[in-house]
Amino acid sequence: MRGGAGAARLPLRPGAARFLVLTGVFVCAACGLVYELELVAMASYLMGDSVTQASVVLSVMVFAMGLGSLAAKRLRRRAAAAFGAVEAALALVGGCSAMALYAVFAWTGAWGGMWRDGPSLVLVAISLATGLLIGVEVPLLLELIQRIRRQDPGGAVADLFAADYVGALVGGLAFPFLLLPRFGQLGGALLTGAVNAVVGAALVLWLFGRDLGRRARRVLLVANVLVLVLLGSAAVLADDFERAAGRALYGGDLRVAVRTEAQDVVLTGGPGRPLGLYLDGTLRVDARDERRYHEALVHPAMNGPRERVLVLGGGDGLAVREVLRYRGVREVHVVDADPELVRLARTDPGLSALNGRAYGDPRVRVTADDAFARLRVERGGPYDVVIADLPDPGDTAAAKLYSREFYGLARRVMAPGARLAVHAGPVAARPREYWTVEATLRAAGLRTVPYRVAGAEGREWGLFLASWGQRAPRLGLAPGGPRPRTLEEGSLTAAARAAERTRIRGLPASTLAHPRH
Repeated sequence: MRGGAGAARLPLRPGAARFLVLTGVFVCAACGLVYELELVAMASYLMGDSVTQASVVLSVMVFAMGLGSLAAKRLRRRAAAAFGAVEAALALVGGCSAMALYAVFAWTGAWGGMWRDGPSLVLVAISLATGLLIGVEVPLLLELIQRIRRQDPGGAVADLFAADYVGALVGGLAFPFLLLPRFGQLGGALLTGAVNAVVGAALVLWLFGRDLGRRARRVLLVANVLVLVLLGSAAVLADDFERAAGRALYGGDLRVAVRTEAQDVVLTGGPGRPLGLYLDGTLRVDARDERRYHEALVHPAMNGPRERVLVLGGGDGLAVREVLRYRGVREVHVVDADPELVRLARTDPGLSALNGRAYGDPRVRVTADDAFARLRVERGGPYDVVIADLPDPGDTAAAKLYSREFYGLARRVMAPGARLAVHAGPVAARPREYWTVEATLRAAGLRTVPYRVAGAEGREWGLFLASWGQRAPRLGLAPGGPRPRTLEEGSLTAAARAAERTRIRGLPASTLAHPRH
């Protein structure tokens, strides 16, 4: 016999036992892939840059799976007991992984120092532990199959991998279409861990229980009961945990927290306290200085014809508020991917007061769509002004919205002499990203003028005013237009000259095939 182990003493016929083991392989593979996808999704929500987070999780886990396969060689003589212990540990680590990552992000992120990278370190540690445990599974399951009925090794491996790959398919589809929308990040991971523990314990304690000593059976039973109790307790407390983490992240002013199909939306503030809007954990609007940003974004672009205005992003309605201050505006078309954010901007007392109830104006119409996808089919142009009020270019999900192709589509819906205002991230903190936006605008045939504006607490926004034609747009305020509260004509020119002195020249454009932000 291989490894000195004899045939297993089974409670049913070998054919049925073998089918149950392959079913266990199927379930374990599905759970393993859910753990991977859940880590990628949670890390992307919390830390941004989904490409980096997916690369870290998948590469570390695959590496760890190789180490786990090597470690399994020492466990083959006690394959049943080892598999039971591995599944209990995997259920606990994988099931609690989302909660652990969220806890570190919420409670240690503001500590600074070494804790600044705490979430990234925890992500690597969890990926490593999960990969090690998943890597141990397959060799042990192969050993158990061979103990049920000896067969050609190649055939056994083929059967095992077939069940494994089909299980991975089911897990991969279940995560985005079932677990995430119905149970969320935390609940989905906890439920997966519970399924993993139950299947692993049942397979070992019932099917291979006769090969285990009394003490081993008792230890495995107690361990799995404890794992299920811990996972169940975490599931019961998940809502309280999420509220406490929200208070740690956003302070005691948390008012609204919703998970839409596009993002996490959080509103903070209240009577006498400034409103804050967080999207996927990032502060997007701070009532203390949002007017500086939105006036700088909108008013220079309104210096010229302005009957028809297209706002890309800006579902909070704050850019629309500034557009509507101008006489002569006949239509404002807002394209935002998150209709729930637009609904909040209409109905939330704090946010609707801040945006001047812009969505109640009959000149405003809203399309719930991705900005890139909408520009491809937009037939409502030409527009005199296009406002690109979008996330920072360093956000992977927004990379296509800062591509040459995107600006080419924007140019197609612009009238001759129209202006395009682009939010391009901070100049001082990320100059390469900022000037890559300019290189991309120019590659799309647009002429640009750079400028920037300072906000509260050291915040800074870099912007571009672009147009297409023979001349670059004039950076200034519209004669006879409404006077901005925070913006002056001279400050725009000075900001442009200061930004020009820090220009990084020779940068290539960002494209869909080669995003450079």
